[in-house]
Amino acid sequence: MATRICFIRHGETDWNVDKRIQGHIDIPLNETGRSQAVAMAFNAGHHSFSAIYSSDLIRAFETAQVLAKRESVPVTKLPQLRERHYGFFEGQVKDDLHQHPEAYAKYKARDLEYDFETGETIPALAARVDDAVHQMVSHHDGETIAAVTHAGVLDILYRRATGRPLHTPRDFTIPNCALNWFVFDNHGPGGKGWHVEAWDDHHHLKQVIKDSVE
Repeated sequence: MATRICFIRHGETDWNVDKRIQGHIDIPLNETGRSQAVAMAFNAGHHSFSAIYSSDLIRAFETAQVLAKRESVPVTKLPQLRERHYGFFEGQVKDDLHQHPEAYAKYKARDLEYDFETGETIPALAARVDDAVHQMVSHHDGETIAAVTHAGVLDILYRRATGRPLHTPRDFTIPNCALNWFVFDNHGPGGKGWHVEAWDDHHHLKQVIKDSVE
């Protein structure tokens, strides 16, 4: 049976506003992010979720808790849903990354072998995203669930479901607190049984949505 998962990027943080790379650094939601989470939960309330999962980073968990309160479903932390580890780039403002020209060039080129010295490669991120999906689907066959995560994870999910390579430039948006629906069954790109049912549903965020970095 098919499992439907609504993947949701966490709400905005002050570091998103500053365009500062967060990665694994644990930054809470700001006021706008909390408003986004409430708006998201109101929209998602039109659906019924058997379970709610979240990255263990506070910005995702806070977002998930708002949805959980509306749904009366507990949040299960799943560390595999964490953002990519950006190594020594974490904590730096995106506009200043060119001060590290070699690393910045690899970052912009989506070099599949580059791990920011102490961070994570794109294939390593993709492997744990695959593992997260496997865990959720295996425990919720035929159910509809929600998972709150990060832009880097959603980037991988979208590419997996649409057959896009991991190394090509991102040509799709990933707003905070938009609803992104995926179906997992025995059919789909590459035999993985992944496909996108609906992407970037953010009509509930017209007054609070902002674009931001990972």
